Amino acid sequence: MAGKLVKSIREAIQLAGLKDGMSISFHHHLRNGDYTLNLVMHEIAALGVKELTLNASSLFDTHAELEEHIENRVVTKINTNYMSSGLGRRISEGLMEAPVSFRTHGGRPRDIQLGITPIDVAFIAAPTADCAGNCSGKFGPSACGSLGYAFPDAMYAKKVIVITDNLVDYPLKGWSIPEIYVDYVVRVDAIGNPQGIVSGTTKITRDPVGLIMAQTAVKVIKHSGLLKDGFSFQTGAGGASLAAASYLKNVMLQENIRGSFASGGITGYLVDMLEAGCFESLMDVQCFDLKAVESIRKNPAHQEISAMQYASPAAKSAVVDNLDVVILGATEIDTDFNVNVHTDSSGYIMGGSGGHSDTAAGAKLSMIIAPLFRARLPIVTDHVSCISTPGRDIDVLVTQRGVAVNPKNQELMLRLKDAGLNVMDIQQLKAVAERITGKPGHLTRGERKVAEVIYRDGTVIDSIYSV
Repeated sequence: MAGKLVKSIREAIQLAGLKDGMSISFHHHLRNGDYTLNLVMHEIAALGVKELTLNASSLFDTHAELEEHIENRVVTKINTNYMSSGLGRRISEGLMEAPVSFRTHGGRPRDIQLGITPIDVAFIAAPTADCAGNCSGKFGPSACGSLGYAFPDAMYAKKVIVITDNLVDYPLKGWSIPEIYVDYVVRVDAIGNPQGIVSGTTKITRDPVGLIMAQTAVKVIKHSGLLKDGFSFQTGAGGASLAAASYLKNVMLQENIRGSFASGGITGYLVDMLEAGCFESLMDVQCFDLKAVESIRKNPAHQEISAMQYASPAAKSAVVDNLDVVILGATEIDTDFNVNVHTDSSGYIMGGSGGHSDTAAGAKLSMIIAPLFRARLPIVTDHVSCISTPGRDIDVLVTQRGVAVNPKNQELMLRLKDAGLNVMDIQQLKAVAERITGKPGHLTRGERKVAEVIYRDGTVIDSIYSV
């Protein structure tokens, strides 16, 4: 057991037998506070290993050092579910020869399990671990909560290295990933900054437009027929989505509705709903803020789940298949209800599906909340510049000017009209936006493919071209 404990990351890499052309993996639970990927890549580069495939559940601006490793051909291929705008911009400008492969949060564990994207060495940043590799994200100075996205890496990689800054006596109590999957353990000074977990929007919007959309979203849920005892729900961490969760809490308490679970990336607002009795359970694949971290540590009804249990189509069942309602965002949506969350209005990579298309496919009601226009550009377009989630999986678009229902869902359309909501054809919403903003110019794409978008079942549904 103690033989697993090695003195340095470099020693662990050498013992794991990492060679040119292999595949390495990382999880993203420390989000923009992560130090581990950069620490590991620095040692790999120093050892002279090259031509690696990097499989990371998500990449953030804190990983900007990857640019140098790509230029020096230490990394020649990237598989990921999300890429923030810093590295995304450079990829869009043609930094890499091979296109990035974007998967979903369910598609990634599916392809790891099926051997489509095998992992030679997985590096797991663990806020607490013992000398045998039993590890958890719930405890320690770098506590991040759930380690859900690291489970497939631990279970299926040929070699697994746990890197921790809080080494405790064996056996760790309350472990998440057990020692049976772990080959080596390394203690370092710091795996990350837990304050970076809260990177991005995790506060309710104060913008009047966002609040109008949030109130409308809750009316859609209320009149959909799904808001009753046993109700299940997921929402993102955007400001309007969190406002919707807050309004939904009030409705559920007023009408004495007790839901079954809320899922996904968990915020303090969902913790408040659990504690208020709105839900029996939280199913947590990732904590979005420190209140969620505290909750998963203390409350047995706040349950940690793996990425496989969350959303994998290869699992025998998954949480997303039991969702009633999911609230999602969009950078653009077209008149066929296809949604883009990968690129910005100029075509630069600035995101990724994450669980977007997994939850949209699984939920009974998949709702997009988005303002009708941003920075003088309409949100509704004839054709999105990149399909992240296909329109067949989207039920309704909520904007500050009106609600558009996918024609496939006639029952919902009638329910919302009967309830007096401002239901409009999506073409009408597009026309309203263009009267305000003008018709945007056509986005010109380069000829070089810089990324491909892989749907949760493994099919390529779109390609992203250079800017």
